Amino acid sequence: MAWLSVFIAGLFEITWAIGMKYSDGFSRLWPSVITVSGMLISFFLLSYAMKTLPVGTSYAVWTGIGTAGTAILGMLLFGESREALRLFCIGLIIAGILGLQLMENT
Repeated sequence: MAWLSVFIAGLFEITWAIGMKYSDGFSRLWPSVITVSGMLISFFLLSYAMKTLPVGTSYAVWTGIGTAGTAILGMLLFGESREALRLFCIGLIIAGILGLQLMENT
């Protein structure tokens, strides 16, 4: 259950990161509400997971999910760079997330 919480918390991290772009510096009401709500849910789920998972591993996986997901959505939604080196680096982040989770389960 803790890993599921970290994963969902990571998805909400993506939500609030993308939401900040749409909130236009918190000047638009509904994108701002979604952003702050995403932050609160994300932090709550991460703190729940940290009751049983090590802080370093859970935080690294959470930020990795948020970083990779936000970078991918930035490409899809905002036309950000899709060059091969950038995609390779995102792949390294995903490999790190999987590696940390596998190491924790051994």
